[in-house]
Amino acid sequence: MSVTHAPQTADVLTRQDPELAEILLGELHRQSSTLQLIAAENFCSPAVLAALGSALANKYAEGYPGARHHGGCEIVDVAERLAVDRAKSLFGAEHANVQSHSGSSAVLAAYAALLRPGDTVLALGLPYGGHLTHGSPANFSGRWFDFVPYGVDAETGLIDHEQVRTLARTHRPKAIVCGSIAYPRHIDYAFFREVADEVGAYLIADAAHPIGLVAGGAAPSPVPYADVVCATTHKVLRGPRGGMILCGGELAERVDRAVFPFTQGGAQMHTIAAKAVAFGEAATPAFAAYAHQVVANARILAAALADEGIVVTTGGTDTHLVTADPAPLGVDGRAARGRLAAAGMVLDCCALPHADTRGLRLGTAAVTTQGMAEKEMERIAALLAGVVRGEVESVRAREEVRDLVGGFPPYPA
Repeated sequence: MSVTHAPQTADVLTRQDPELAEILLGELHRQSSTLQLIAAENFCSPAVLAALGSALANKYAEGYPGARHHGGCEIVDVAERLAVDRAKSLFGAEHANVQSHSGSSAVLAAYAALLRPGDTVLALGLPYGGHLTHGSPANFSGRWFDFVPYGVDAETGLIDHEQVRTLARTHRPKAIVCGSIAYPRHIDYAFFREVADEVGAYLIADAAHPIGLVAGGAAPSPVPYADVVCATTHKVLRGPRGGMILCGGELAERVDRAVFPFTQGGAQMHTIAAKAVAFGEAATPAFAAYAHQVVANARILAAALADEGIVVTTGGTDTHLVTADPAPLGVDGRAARGRLAAAGMVLDCCALPHADTRGLRLGTAAVTTQGMAEKEMERIAALLAGVVRGEVESVRAREEVRDLVGGFPPYPA
């Protein structure tokens, strides 16, 4: 990837606001000199960045194409229609709403379209990888709806399908949510559709993490099964930070009204244009190859971590993310993350099913964008384990990280 526009942009900001320019350059240096292993992050393309920094950021455009509450929307209408058409084509959906500001706001809109306060919802529990919007008491979802959590099998770490069916029959939820932020295996959308039909529930797929893999043909699609699919446009999809909603034609009007005017005001047209760019990129053979390499890298990383003595949940991964317990190496997830951060390896903690301690959550989307492959995954696993064990000092590890990422700059000059 090439950022031919970056020097000019940097020069403008340096002249006008050198203090902020220094901050931006510092963040670019951080991203370029450390290992980005956070499963929810990626490097968007220069074209996506160009759209984000475009004159479209100036335009107010409440409403939808052809029905705006502001004048002068002729051009941004074209941009939004293009984003919608590309999303529908990419995912085989009858309808797409591309205005959601984030994955969480997309989920909020889906609930608003289908539910009323107090309705019962079945979702993966937070200790098993569920998201805040899946019933956390600190979130709107846990305050406004009655969430019933399902979990994963204590031995395999896989979603307990029998528990899901039993809870659905017992509680008769208005909606069932399938999706996770820390579940490394494919979700059986056909099973969830079957259970939802049996109890008369809507099926909402929160596909924020796997939607990029779906776009690249490296993961099954929830679109044929779910009534509503909520997703983000960053992560593996490699677009701007934002959300989207996919659904059938019969729910299109309800979904659109739930986004605007119910939960959001003016659309962010520069971000919508950047989403259109990302959807276009994701429709190419090059992106399909990328998505499959992301999964291949995650599987190699998971296997290499297991060889180092780290417990990998579910025994591996089908996706871009790996969840693991470093306890056999003598530390818990929080302590391990601190050591790894000092070594320039940036990743997250996550809940470990049926355990009181925290584990590690790693992703391969960003490093794959940089061009890393199987050999680099093995090197990362060995270095990670050495740092966690305390065998490799942080200063030496930081040097090795710089040496590794120096060969794979995310934005070559």
